Amino acid sequence: MFKSLVPVNKERHAGKKIKQIDGFGFASDFHIASVMVHEFVRAAAIYPVVFLEDKEKDEFRPVALFGLDSGENLFVDAGGKWQGSYIPAIIRRYPFALASTGQEGQFTVCIDEDSPLVNDDEGVALFNEDGEPAEALENVRRYLGELQQMDAFTSAFSKYLTEHNMFTPLNMRVRYADQTRNISGCYVVNEERLYNVSDERFLEMRDRRYLPAIYAHLGSLAQIERLMQLKDARKAGDDGEAASTAPVNDDGKVESFH
Repeated sequence: MFKSLVPVNKERHAGKKIKQIDGFGFASDFHIASVMVHEFVRAAAIYPVVFLEDKEKDEFRPVALFGLDSGENLFVDAGGKWQGSYIPAIIRRYPFALASTGQEGQFTVCIDEDSPLVNDDEGVALFNEDGEPAEALENVRRYLGELQQMDAFTSAFSKYLTEHNMFTPLNMRVRYADQTRNISGCYVVNEERLYNVSDERFLEMRDRRYLPAIYAHLGSLAQIERLMQLKDARKAGDDGEAASTAPVNDDGKVESFH
């Protein structure tokens, strides 16, 4: 998603402005996007929500799938309009992100300097004439701070499921264009293990407020059929012209996420 992410500072960005997002063409090749636990219920009504293993960080992260082929986002049309009632927060926060300063619990606001939304002429300024952060930048800081708290909760949620061996690889066969393909490379909560947890463990998950997210995730897997329908409709409309990114490579394996 980000091409040139750097910390925001007044020396480097004093004259920079941010245009309002008026389309999502920049996301047309995002095959998947991270989602947080607090988004599960709304996201699951539209997208399949699965987990990918981040081997670098030795953890699992939940993501929303946007398509069935690499380079395919079935929710961004040719005009850049998002075809869904909910847009994941990681996309709505673009071109900003938080990055660790290297000190525990300390983060700094970063910006993608190569974003078409960043320029010198149009939009709202990041800094006032006196060099102090403008209201827009302060609002971004507050918003990213809220997302960081949600992200910490999501990390704890995924870690808990990992520690209690709740994940299992997803192996699903789908039929598209008279071909049968396997979707693999991602993980889901194992329903049998969930239904066989002890009463004590179940109550613990309830008290941690994990259950709604788990059920939303499991219910979202039916949205893979929606992806197939959207792909069929797009192929019928433009003879298969790619629109953005998807969660699988040519072998049907889910790949890295944003």
